[in-house]
Amino acid sequence: MHAHKIDPEGFLDIRSLGKLNYDPLPDWGLNGYTTDKILAVCSIETPNEFEMILREKNQPYQKNWKQYDIEVLNTIISEGHSFGAFYQNELIGWAICSFRAGTRSLVIENMLVSEPFRGQNIGRMLIKAANREARLLGCRIVELETQNTNYPAIKFYQNCGFSITGWNSKRYEGSTETAVFMSYDLI
Repeated sequence: MHAHKIDPEGFLDIRSLGKLNYDPLPDWGLNGYTTDKILAVCSIETPNEFEMILREKNQPYQKNWKQYDIEVLNTIISEGHSFGAFYQNELIGWAICSFRAGTRSLVIENMLVSEPFRGQNIGRMLIKAANREARLLGCRIVELETQNTNYPAIKFYQNCGFSITGWNSKRYEGSTETAVFMSYDLI
């Protein structure tokens, strides 16, 4: 699938995301990622200390996600804290977010931009919208989860101001991937 350059005369809008009436993913190209680098995760544990080590490792990796359950996404969207990127009124990306009052956090549950529109700051605009929403809700942080193998996403989130705050090597059953937790401080 080839890149689709945003036409300056076209209209790109980031706005509240309403209920999805269809699954746009078949039209969005690669539903996953390809990388030549991952984050290798290891830990050292002794009786008196625990150390977590993350290091870059040159290792090709490709992942294709299974189709999303649109009803599950719509349940999160119905909370009213999710955003869509629309180009010429067509949905081309989303940040699907949930609010957690107990931890005063906004969680980016799912973020995706249509493959032809990637690399044009649309993801950054969606992050900014989520950060604004989190501030309006009085959140202390915006948080998310990705995988150690999704190096492009980790670097993207770091460039948007997120920090790695933890990991879980047992999160994904039957997988060698490690969950990487990241957060953006609002306070």
